[in-house]
Amino acid sequence: MKQEAYILLILVAITFVEYVFVYVNPGHGIVLALLLTIVIYISVSIPKEETPLTRAAESLALIPLYVLFTASLPWFFIKQSYLLPAVYSIIMALCLWHIYEKKIDAARLGLIKKRFWTFVLGGAIVGCITGSIEYIILKPEAPLPQFEFIYLLRDWIYMTFFVGLGEEVLFRGIIQTDLQDLLGNQKGLLLAAVLFGIMHLTWRSVPELLFAAFSGYLLGYIFYRTKSLIMPISLHGVNNTILVSILPYLVR
Repeated sequence: MKQEAYILLILVAITFVEYVFVYVNPGHGIVLALLLTIVIYISVSIPKEETPLTRAAESLALIPLYVLFTASLPWFFIKQSYLLPAVYSIIMALCLWHIYEKKIDAARLGLIKKRFWTFVLGGAIVGCITGSIEYIILKPEAPLPQFEFIYLLRDWIYMTFFVGLGEEVLFRGIIQTDLQDLLGNQKGLLLAAVLFGIMHLTWRSVPELLFAAFSGYLLGYIFYRTKSLIMPISLHGVNNTILVSILPYLVR
């Protein structure tokens, strides 16, 4: 029970940091993210040996680090079309640093080739459905005056190999896996999904928050059942491409 309480306390703190960052003051949110990161790392340094609890806490510390780095760096000097891959390169760097420090292998992360194309196709099919639902919720504007295939291809690459890959490695490959090791499969899956929803507070939409949590559970369940991140990455990439690069042009 103490372990669950500690993890829930971290999740509550992350929620508070994200809320302050989005709805109160970004500067205050960045400071709180820094303080939360320091507190987590101090707390996990107290035990002499690494345990499932310290591993899960360190995984969760990647979230305030993610907020800290992506929100505080001077992104204004980067061309707008390169902003998304630049931001998610930072997230991937954080994940790679954690993977290296914890000596996590590709099989544990779910980065395996088994049934690769089956998972890619399955993810794309489900992503078309979920992307259409998310479009109904958010109704984003088309980013360009008219549709162009070259930009669709660019957006799919960004959404799959930066957003999809980065978020799936972070939320499913690292955080969900460690939470399941600590709390059991169902609790770990549920908490990782809730956390994924919380990190979508930036949309300032309650329906989107609920949809993101549901999507987190769906992606997490697929990862849990297949032991592979390939389908979740494909689903994530297609979902976002449908959301921002196809339906805004078709519907208008």
